[in-house]
Amino acid sequence: MLTAMLAAFAGGIILNFMPCVFPIISLKALGLIRHAEGPAQTRQEGFGFLLGTVVTMMILAGVLLALRAGGTAVGWGFQLQSPLVIAFLALVILGAALNLLGVFEVGLSLQRAGEINVERGAFIRAALTGALAIIVATPCAAPFMASAIGYALVQPPAVALAIFFALALGFAAPFSLISLFPSLGKWLPRPGAWMNTLKHGLAFPMFGAFGWLVWVLTQQAGTTALAAILAASVVVSFAAWLYGMAQQRHFAGRGHKVLFATTAVLLLAAIVPLPSVVKSGSPLPAAHITEVKWSPQTVAENRGHGKAIFVNFTASWCITCQVNERTSLSTQAVKTALAQTGTLYMVADSTKFNADIDDALNDLGQGSLPLYVVYPADGSAPKILPQVLTPSIVVNALNQASGKKT
Repeated sequence: MLTAMLAAFAGGIILNFMPCVFPIISLKALGLIRHAEGPAQTRQEGFGFLLGTVVTMMILAGVLLALRAGGTAVGWGFQLQSPLVIAFLALVILGAALNLLGVFEVGLSLQRAGEINVERGAFIRAALTGALAIIVATPCAAPFMASAIGYALVQPPAVALAIFFALALGFAAPFSLISLFPSLGKWLPRPGAWMNTLKHGLAFPMFGAFGWLVWVLTQQAGTTALAAILAASVVVSFAAWLYGMAQQRHFAGRGHKVLFATTAVLLLAAIVPLPSVVKSGSPLPAAHITEVKWSPQTVAENRGHGKAIFVNFTASWCITCQVNERTSLSTQAVKTALAQTGTLYMVADSTKFNADIDDALNDLGQGSLPLYVVYPADGSAPKILPQVLTPSIVVNALNQASGKKT
């Protein structure tokens, strides 16, 4: 248990530098620099970020364990299997990007509108940043902590929660330590006008995260959902612009209530239709015609009949899965090996929830994606490949599974 907790803590630290988390974590970095000369505000944001991170992690872990205890087969990252959650997160990320560009402000006192100094609401803002970061961090959890997550999901609830708690602490540790102990942050640059430029620049990684989430939604629910989220994004952006004007008018002592009311109506008009539109969409068809759709029955029917089987457990929201697809699985070397060995290539797509896939992950002792399993042609025990692939790893595994000498 202690080893798993240490692995989870180390994995949490590494998560801070992963591409799906960095755009949101950068908001916290901006907060640290902003309050570099105000220890009280810095500690307030640090504690808020820590609390938001830990509470959100415990909620996600608790829901995950409760669902599994109730007989529902779900794995780590289950919340990103819902198109509605993806759509909501995309709009939140879009709003954060527009806020960074200065379209509207959050937490500004009216006497300091337009400035960087934003003490009001620092605790809640930092807590929400930690919560949002944890929610979108799950696709990046592998491969650094797959073993810890896998171990946690087969342990009693108390042990599992302790491991997820260690993950949350590791995730929050770098910024929380600097925030709670300002002496550790003496290396931070001094606040200044340059921060306004940095704030604007950080909007573009957020737009990148928004684009990624829209792509995931399209994979999950098809072009109807894509049209819905793009339309909602335009309406939300317009609402944010009106809200920014309302803030300025309020600051100048001019009428602003109509603009605030219009903003609320537009947000409702953008968000309320999403559940029905997103859920009614159909996922895009598979891009590779040589793939065989995975199912437990298909594996059972083909296993041990003279052909090796390669199963790719993947999801569009899994960052490591997409990297492996482009750097290894889609290479000519792997395609040639599949053809020469006569291997049956199956794809188990967990972009949307699939109970059979999560059951298979459990049976194989794995708690997260990606997962690559090779079933030998002779029907012997399957081999699980590393979560970070290279073409040579896949080719060698295929040759061994088919009985071909290398």
